[in-house]
Amino acid sequence: MIICVTNRILCRDDFLVRLEEIAAARPWGILLREKDLAAEEYATLAMTCSAICQRHQTRLLVHSHPALAEQLPPHWLHLPFPLFERSKREGLHTSVSVHSAEEAVRAETVGAHCLVAGHIFSTACKPGLPPRGIGFLRAVCQSVSIPVFAIGGMSAERVSEVMGAGAAGICVMSELMTCSDPGNRIREYKRRIGAVKEGYQ
Repeated sequence: MIICVTNRILCRDDFLVRLEEIAAARPWGILLREKDLAAEEYATLAMTCSAICQRHQTRLLVHSHPALAEQLPPHWLHLPFPLFERSKREGLHTSVSVHSAEEAVRAETVGAHCLVAGHIFSTACKPGLPPRGIGFLRAVCQSVSIPVFAIGGMSAERVSEVMGAGAAGICVMSELMTCSDPGNRIREYKRRIGAVKEGYQ
């Protein structure tokens, strides 16, 4: 499974056209990050992105706006762990960013539906911060029964290692915001993830 994490600032072309190409490739979900936007601007963009995702039967995960997630089917919300513990989420599917196995266990106990664990490898998105690594990912995956998505420095070449640590899937941002053919990249990721899963059977 693959989640596309958006960052429209990285796009050198039309963000919504790119998002349409991404949604058409049917990732597991699209996480609308865009944390720099004011609440009203974010809501306007989310409604447009929701329509795109619904056309292609792809989940839109709303970042940090529970009330907005309630309005937009299929009602997925993504929260950082500290915000997750104090947010009202009745009726919402929730993914949670975690940075330790302890946070992962707590998030599952409190009702998270899936986790995003990172950052696993070095990434330009987290300059100066050392990656937590595969051992961290394995510890998180072994501590919970809900799906865990790995984030940070993901590449097609690292899929096997990440899945081998127990991850259900990966999150990709920069590559899908900048590559020339995001739909094809998603299909390549899905092919590699499928090949790893088939090898486990």
